[in-house]
Amino acid sequence: QVSLVESGGGTVQAGGSLKLSCRVPGIILSVFWESTMAWYRQTPGKQRELVASIISGGSTNYGDSVKGRFTISKDNNRRSVYLQMNDLKPEDTAVYYCSRTNRGQDYWGPGTQVTVSS
Repeated sequence: QVSLVESGGGTVQAGGSLKLSCRVPGIILSVFWESTMAWYRQTPGKQRELVASIISGGSTNYGDSVKGRFTISKDNNRRSVYLQMNDLKPEDTAVYYCSRTNRGQDYWGPGTQVTVSS
């Protein structure tokens, strides 16, 4: 089992930006390359929702609420995936989780808190 290490969360004012990082140290490059990486978020009492995902070929998918504001990217050499979040809104406040999916198996990071103040 290879762990996912998230960083970059914090508190920012509405309209500001944050960049989340998720690193998968120790993973074999070919396995990371073929993995689908994604960011989800969750607030208390609500289901975890997809924020953005990126597949091995580089195609991306975004939740409707973040389209045009968030950008997901993947650096295979660094075994990392990033989420650039711009024009943040108070409703973006949540715990953000990095996930890796490979051959039907899902792996999750512990989450990082993002708080957007109005």
